[in-house]
Amino acid sequence: MPTVSVGRDCLFAALGQTYTQEKFEELCFNFGIELDDVTTEKAIMRKECHLEEAADDDEEVIYKIEVPANRYDLLCLEGLAQALRVFNGKEGTPAYTLASISKESMLKIHVHKETSKIRPYVVCAVLRDINFDEASYNSFIELQDKLHENICRRRTLVAIGTHDLDTLQGPFTYEALPPEKINFVPLKQEKNFRADELMEVYKSDLKLKKYLHIIENSPVYPVIYDCRRTVLSLPPIINGAHSSITLKTKNVFIECTATDLTKAKIVLNTMVTAFSLYCRNKYEVEPVEVVYDGGKSLISPELSEYSMEVPLSYISRSIGVSLKADEVASLLNRMQLRAEKGASGGEQNIKVSVPPTRSDVLHPCDVMEDVAIAYGYNNIPKTKFPSSEVVSLIELEDLLRLEVAMNGFTEIKSWILCSYQENFAMLNRTDDKSTAVIIANPRSADFEVVRTTLMLGGLKTIGKNKNKSKPIKLFEVSDTVRLDGTKDVGATNVRCLTALYCGTNSGFERIHSLLDRVMEVMATPFVPIGDSSGYYIQRSDHVLKNFDIPDPCSVLELDIEPFLQA
Repeated sequence: MPTVSVGRDCLFAALGQTYTQEKFEELCFNFGIELDDVTTEKAIMRKECHLEEAADDDEEVIYKIEVPANRYDLLCLEGLAQALRVFNGKEGTPAYTLASISKESMLKIHVHKETSKIRPYVVCAVLRDINFDEASYNSFIELQDKLHENICRRRTLVAIGTHDLDTLQGPFTYEALPPEKINFVPLKQEKNFRADELMEVYKSDLKLKKYLHIIENSPVYPVIYDCRRTVLSLPPIINGAHSSITLKTKNVFIECTATDLTKAKIVLNTMVTAFSLYCRNKYEVEPVEVVYDGGKSLISPELSEYSMEVPLSYISRSIGVSLKADEVASLLNRMQLRAEKGASGGEQNIKVSVPPTRSDVLHPCDVMEDVAIAYGYNNIPKTKFPSSEVVSLIELEDLLRLEVAMNGFTEIKSWILCSYQENFAMLNRTDDKSTAVIIANPRSADFEVVRTTLMLGGLKTIGKNKNKSKPIKLFEVSDTVRLDGTKDVGATNVRCLTALYCGTNSGFERIHSLLDRVMEVMATPFVPIGDSSGYYIQRSDHVLKNFDIPDPCSVLELDIEPFLQA
């Protein structure tokens, strides 16, 4: 999960209350976040430089707080403090508004059709009469970096540019030009560079070189100009020096170029909702009209709240606590979701209005989760699930774990995501296109597929520990995932057991005896191959050298869910 570093004293000042570390940890737990570490800026520097200097008593204390990966509003001090204030009942959820100006008076950005070849979308906004101090300015910059590393996927999906509007003259244009035709002074430079020259310069820049691949092989580069042909930015690489913001900046122009329009809107909303706090008209944002070739246009940002109705029975049943409608509405308001009791008659519903800060709320299950957080997980009574199937599966897992562990095997837990090659080629399997769930836009090549087999995790573990003393005996009971058109989500979880033996010999007899013991406990007889009334053994050949395992192995894998029907 992302970690946000904030000064303790600044955070407590924003919360309007001081806490002991123990009490603050309790507040974080109740809200669903975690105080991960307590340190200081100088301690971080000493650690990075491997210095052994003694700590000073006057060093500022830094809290490192883990927040959920989809709570982009918590990635800065401003959003975090506001969420905790609302949670503590010290204020209500802010109402974000667009400045009341006519469409004719709005700033405009015209999008040229050539941008569709490289980065087709842009959304913009203006923060008017903003008042930065050093802390809020640094937080403004840091939020951009956090978003770039998170939802923006290292700028591949979205790139943020912020500019001093008073140094520019609208309307703006968003264009895509050959790199040799783009010439400007980039941020932190003093001379003009052509865009293709910049690519060479930044290949030695530790921060920027990781973004060059996004556009460097394209025949055209995206670029934003004002009406005087001043370059604002060369997204997603660098902004122009001319419009760089400072502590003295009063009007900030924010542009987000993107390959994913939905994510661009979320990123822009996150920026403006967090920092409109510092505008003269608090929580007010000035819109910008985005005009595309052909006359199509949109107004950004979109700060309107959207509504959904969630059945009270669904919330109560899912959490396992009987709650009244008024109580649920009160709990949701603590989580920055405006909620009220729905109209009477028929099934009781909760009407929920989701603000632009809560882009993570997409489904009634998200609303239910927020109710559970606000109610307090520790306050939910421990009861058995009403479904006998779920109870049986949990009991079955526990029984199998105990039996396998008593046979001398060590339990492991492996990642449910793996690479495409690991799930297929490395196991001598082919993709039939109807079994594996493939991840769209994976963050890395290591997480491209949801595993269809448990043995993969065990083989990788043995490969990484091949120099350990033999034999190595591992097992895992966990989920695999397979495509299933009968399910509303298109896939289903399948609970499996795998066990692996690796030694100087294959240890097949040990795996065979383990299988026999499991089947004995499950009262399942040994039968000839093809007989569905019991179990039988089939040979499976997988390539151990693909996992860098020099020793022979024997592997058992089976789906445990059929035992429930038995």
